[in-house]
Amino acid sequence: MDKPSYVYILASRPYGTLYIGVTSDLIKRIWQHREAAAASFTKKYCINRLVWYEIHTDIREAITREKRLKSWKRNWKVNLIQSVNPLWRDLYHEIV
Repeated sequence: MDKPSYVYILASRPYGTLYIGVTSDLIKRIWQHREAAAASFTKKYCINRLVWYEIHTDIREAITREKRLKSWKRNWKVNLIQSVNPLWRDLYHEIV
């Protein structure tokens, strides 16, 4: 089994600006977003709430899924988030 990989969605607030990413270390990557460690899209728009994620066993699968999600219409992404996180809670504290 390969190292787990993650596809995740961050939001600036409920129904706010969304960001989709992929990583092999979810806790570290979300921490970087929360700390605004680098000048980036997420820093510029204060996107730091983890509202959805899924685990993959293969990084190539995760990257494919990330690309697919990025091509989705916004309302499809919102529906995906709401299917597992209807209150748009920040899931970061649940994974640390």
